[in-house]
Amino acid sequence: MANKKYFIGKAIGKAVIQSSKVLPFNGNSYPGYIFTKICGITAIKELQEKQLEIGSVLVTGTNGKTTTTTMIHDLLSKDVNLVGSANNNTIYAVTTALLREKGELGVFEYGIRDLKHGMPDTMQKVMNPVGVVYTNISREHTQVANVKNPFEDYVLAKTLLSKEMKNGVVITNADDPRTNFIGQNKEKDGKVIYYGLNIDYEDIFENPEIKCPKCGEILEYTKVYMNHRGEYSCKCGFKRNKPDITINKVETVQNKWKIQIDGDIYNYNIKKNIKFTVEVTIPMFGLYNLYNIMCSAATYACFTTKPENIEVNLKNYYNSLGMDILPPGRFEIFDADNKMVGLGQGDNGDAIIANCTLMKMNIKDKFEFIYTTPDEFEEEIFEDHKKIVCQMKPDHLVVVPGRVSIEAAEKFYEELKKEVPDAEFIPLKYDLNERIEKLSEYVRNSDYNSIIITGCGDEYAFWDLLKNNLKK
Repeated sequence: MANKKYFIGKAIGKAVIQSSKVLPFNGNSYPGYIFTKICGITAIKELQEKQLEIGSVLVTGTNGKTTTTTMIHDLLSKDVNLVGSANNNTIYAVTTALLREKGELGVFEYGIRDLKHGMPDTMQKVMNPVGVVYTNISREHTQVANVKNPFEDYVLAKTLLSKEMKNGVVITNADDPRTNFIGQNKEKDGKVIYYGLNIDYEDIFENPEIKCPKCGEILEYTKVYMNHRGEYSCKCGFKRNKPDITINKVETVQNKWKIQIDGDIYNYNIKKNIKFTVEVTIPMFGLYNLYNIMCSAATYACFTTKPENIEVNLKNYYNSLGMDILPPGRFEIFDADNKMVGLGQGDNGDAIIANCTLMKMNIKDKFEFIYTTPDEFEEEIFEDHKKIVCQMKPDHLVVVPGRVSIEAAEKFYEELKKEVPDAEFIPLKYDLNERIEKLSEYVRNSDYNSIIITGCGDEYAFWDLLKNNLKK
């Protein structure tokens, strides 16, 4: 009976995929949702076993999931018959991807905002991944479905995605103490691959105090790359692991970056390490995308079935990268009515630091900061934002609601104007089109030639529509 239900669910799920081409519903998630409703969540395990030869790799983290997963897809598809999904990062989107096609390996972006909706332990059990990839962990979306979640629960949710995995590979960011700690705790169960920077760089912003994930004391940093990422240690003995793959050199050449990637990576298929060194030239994406490059290179080198292709494929791929690799809504600097505008999503401390760092490199004169606020019950995100907004020292600050609550936005404005005297508040109501029109009009009428717009907002839609409106 269970077998019959499985085949019925699979057939209906595939039919829904075909229907999604002509009917107005989400073809990336709804077919997977229908399959699980008919067969149950546990049926995903059988589906994966029938659709994939090697198994699945899950990519999670706070920032960089979509870009990193896209890079991994592009690289691995050169060597492997790949099944995957990016930018649609729920359990139902993963199930839909498995319903669509068979392959050797699956690589899926997987977003986790809290324990209840992310279902990380359930996902680990039904997928039994051969690999879990971590980008970083920082505070974001502390309120999910009108419930405020402690940051500790958010970290736990990310941890659970790999906690019970045996004989798989964890690929994790050594520069982030939270993901580095996850890696250390998995070394007894399988292979762990660490990636991290090894360059002369110091974050231009004041460094936050970061607690040791092992004992809770404040970490000591000898080098800070970005927000909480860097080289660190604690009196309890916890410290950054030596990375297995690094970017050792970053040089500016004709408005591009020449970088050197050095790796000594365990390959899952041949069960031994592969050493490689490549020099490539990439656009000046910003420091945060150097992490995406290291992470994707590590994952590719680990799971490719043709390790002899590693160097040539890495060179060809990264040398061909353009700005279009960045997903919708991400930060971009462009010209609008002879003004330099830097605009993009900055939903957490990491993201807004990345945006402001890139903008600060390009500002030549006085500038205006248009900050879009978090919502009520998202005070932790505001605290991270506030430090960066104030350290940018804008000549003029404009505060507008980024999410629903005008009252919360005004409260955050009152806090900001204590440190940025030339500030004003614009109480825009929660209406996507009105916010875009009002902000576009404000930018066009601004007295400043350099304007940065970042903070919270409807993901992708708000930022891309505002960007397109200003580019007209």
